[in-house]
Amino acid sequence: MSTAANRTAGPDHLWTVDEHLEDILATVRPLEPIELQLLDAQGCVLVEDITVPVSLPPFDNSSMDGYAVRVTDVAGASEEFPAVLTVIGDVAAGRAEPLHVGPGETARIMTGAPLPPGAEAVVPVEWTDGGLGGGPVTGMRARSQAPEGAGGHVHVHRSAEARAHVRAKGSDVKAGDRALDAGTVLGPPQIALLAAIGRGTVRVRPRPRVVVMSTGSELVQPDEQLADGQIYDSNSFALTAAARDAGAIAYRVGAVADDAETLRDTIEDQLVRADLLVTTGGVSVGAYDVVKEALSSVGDEDEEGAGIDFRKLAMQPGKPQGFGSIGPDHIPLLALPGNPVSSYVSFELFVRPAIRALMGLDDVHRPTTRATLTTDKALTSPKGRRQFLRGTYADGEVTPVGGAGSHLIAALALADALIVVPEDVESVEPGTEVQVVLLG
Repeated sequence: MSTAANRTAGPDHLWTVDEHLEDILATVRPLEPIELQLLDAQGCVLVEDITVPVSLPPFDNSSMDGYAVRVTDVAGASEEFPAVLTVIGDVAAGRAEPLHVGPGETARIMTGAPLPPGAEAVVPVEWTDGGLGGGPVTGMRARSQAPEGAGGHVHVHRSAEARAHVRAKGSDVKAGDRALDAGTVLGPPQIALLAAIGRGTVRVRPRPRVVVMSTGSELVQPDEQLADGQIYDSNSFALTAAARDAGAIAYRVGAVADDAETLRDTIEDQLVRADLLVTTGGVSVGAYDVVKEALSSVGDEDEEGAGIDFRKLAMQPGKPQGFGSIGPDHIPLLALPGNPVSSYVSFELFVRPAIRALMGLDDVHRPTTRATLTTDKALTSPKGRRQFLRGTYADGEVTPVGGAGSHLIAALALADALIVVPEDVESVEPGTEVQVVLLG
């Protein structure tokens, strides 16, 4: 599973953050495209350019409730000297009445209704007396022969320029225009556009299915009673939520006890619904680190090339990591450390990019920026390790929250950024410009 440069690395090789991420992204491949109904495609990535088959709007239509008029008929109209027009009928949205506005005539028109032939502009109803000003239609349009809404007159108190309050055909997009590019993530506005141009289905890469599980006999589900030595399982909730935030369909599996056979059976049961597996805990060097015990030899039973490689990374938090594939379909598996901060930072650095790569996105990383460190004292960092400290970012400044401990969940909940201290830096003074990973 390793890249060519590190495939022969021994168990004592200290991987850099970049090497580990490179190995993951070189292995994970985008999911195969499928055709989905529009609402099922929300959050998915387009694999085709979308061309507009019909202009939007498809016809000239009114942007106001009012009256469709000829410009010359309302020229010079005012409150004192209104233009008096004969109402020949109504034009409603969704109905194409056979009306033609001739000299001295108008049609009452609703928002979104097509502009009738002969009309050149729309005067809002607020510019008129609302049709209260006159008697019945006579002459060429007797009331018995007139369309619905015909009859009477309307007084127009203001003039209108040509095309006033008219949405022109194709003013949004024209037939033949490109509506959306391949690689676009489909959110509500994009779904709306696809529906507006008549697309009921679309070809996309599906959202990855990510299965998350915690390991540890000490873990108890929230709402259950804690016994001595037990803690609540927070990691699986945090990582499942993070996977959904990254764009995945995420499934949380209850915490698995420290038993290698049980863990392996649980993982194998989940393969049917997984494009990516994430475990947390059990990857260190302790006597009960069951993930390593359960999965270290998995490649012996699976197809050639499968297997999980457990590594040490030059980072803090998150030194112990595992990566590989499992099962006949070589489902990628990332094994993260069990401390809450370690697992979450590891997710942001490694799992989130893997999910975005499965989606077929070009940019898989969180945005980064430079910020001024605001703190009362210098930050310290272990030599040779890239440290990721939690912080809050605003207006070009970043402030650390909590300490370096990998168990500080309360501090993590306050953070919206990661402060990056490079491997060759052991101290960072207040006022120093640092790299910051923005967590949204």
